[in-house]
Amino acid sequence: MFAFLSGRPCLDLTTTLQVRHRTPVETLRSPQDARDWIEQAGLAEEVAVGDDGLVRLRELREVIHRLARAALGATCPDPADVRRLNDAAAHPPTVPRLTGGAARHRGDLDQVLSTIARDAIDLLAGPYAGRIRECAHADCSRLFLDASHAGRRRWCGMAACGNKSKSAAYRRRTRGGADHQATRPSDEHSAHS
Repeated sequence: MFAFLSGRPCLDLTTTLQVRHRTPVETLRSPQDARDWIEQAGLAEEVAVGDDGLVRLRELREVIHRLARAALGATCPDPADVRRLNDAAAHPPTVPRLTGGAARHRGDLDQVLSTIARDAIDLLAGPYAGRIRECAHADCSRLFLDASHAGRRRWCGMAACGNKSKSAAYRRRTRGGADHQATRPSDEHSAHS
């Protein structure tokens, strides 16, 4: 149900509200959705999330989205959003445990929110803040971290948005080429007349 293409947990959280630039689609509709996202993101297992917790997760999502958009646009962030992010990060983060050769994280909702907020602080205050991008596909508003060597990545992922964009561009070119080919004989005819 959830896609994790953004390159950072904090940015992945912002994408749980999809198609922001058109008709937004909320994917965190219930406390169970919030629990599922937290677990699928690998942040913690079996976290208790009620209606209040769902609201808090969505609020942090919007704070991070606004701060990431400010970084994307190289504008000053809202001090109230900075304060909210710092407040969320003030709690202890989730605790990793080695279990069966894999890292598993445990914690309550405050710890999960803190872990996400700390990831956002690390991103926004670090050298990659200028590498936050918005997907160039017309139907996608996903923010992602451009970790490519050249720093010119345009899409959140090639499997979905990149291939769709390239296919649409190819269809426009070939359709334009067919139109161009269709007009060519009459152009030649008029040139010989």
